[in-house]
Amino acid sequence: MFKPKYAITDRLLLNIKRINTIVHELNNRRFPHVVLVELERIAREVSAYASTSIEGNPLPLTEVKKILKSQPAHIRTSEQEIINYNQALLRLNEHLKNKNTKISLSLILSIQRQITHKLLPSSESGKIRKRPVVINDPRTNQVVFIPPDIKETSILMDDLVTFVNSNATKIDPLILAGIFHKQMVIIHPFMDGNGRTTRLATKVLLAQMGLNTFNLFSFESYYNSNVTKYFQMVGEYGDYYELFGKIDFTLWLEYFAEGIIDELLRVQNLLSGVGTSPETRLQPFHLKILTYIQKVGFISDRDYTKLTDRARATRALDFQKLMDLGLIDRKEKGKATYYVLKEE
Repeated sequence: MFKPKYAITDRLLLNIKRINTIVHELNNRRFPHVVLVELERIAREVSAYASTSIEGNPLPLTEVKKILKSQPAHIRTSEQEIINYNQALLRLNEHLKNKNTKISLSLILSIQRQITHKLLPSSESGKIRKRPVVINDPRTNQVVFIPPDIKETSILMDDLVTFVNSNATKIDPLILAGIFHKQMVIIHPFMDGNGRTTRLATKVLLAQMGLNTFNLFSFESYYNSNVTKYFQMVGEYGDYYELFGKIDFTLWLEYFAEGIIDELLRVQNLLSGVGTSPETRLQPFHLKILTYIQKVGFISDRDYTKLTDRARATRALDFQKLMDLGLIDRKEKGKATYYVLKEE
């Protein structure tokens, strides 16, 4: 049975308390649905970019946005990875609407199947690996870690899932998510897609922190900001059977918690522009503008006159407020002027 070794240090405890405070503050605020939908889209773009970038995908964020917007017909492997990750996020966000969602081996396998769609043969997509693998240092190409034998991989995954679900009410969800994340990387259950699958599956456990705006959360970006440190913290060096029972999760959990804080602060700052003060409060006519752009792709002043009876000067102020809040951008000039949702 899986029994991780870790300590609740002062540093980790302070981070958990801070996370709970930020989550509470975010949950006490209310935001227009149309705004949250747009911010969720942006979060998926960032997550798809960051998580695939960690694994070596060369596409910049600007290119990722174009791919997700246009869905090109003839795509390269790097583009397929982006599309797959975004699709997996969409499905997972729908799945998480069920507050009682539990992590399971079938859910993990379905995530891996989605992110390896058209990238792996059917015998390896959505399946536990049947061949041995080794982990190489990408800089030196030298073997740095030998994962568990294929005979034990399924057993170890079952043990991990059982540990998580049996401790769901006993261990803080943040600690549980962190332990799951590192242990799954160590088990390395798939021929490919281990990192991306792990980060997506970890989202299921992080959602149990109770953050109402969890779909705006893209914690993968923190890891991508320093990939070398991420690999050093989440991985191990040596042979699994020589390390078994000696692995200490404490330092990783401290680092993991700091990444969550970093992302929560980003979300908090992002939402600060859509507040409840007179300067930032959105009115129904503002939401009409945003909703129209979401449906059509853009809006002009002529379009807006069909949605409201507000005077021309007032309509201009409505557009200006949304631009000041960083929600829309102006395109062209004069009579050709139109507005689109702001690209982050």
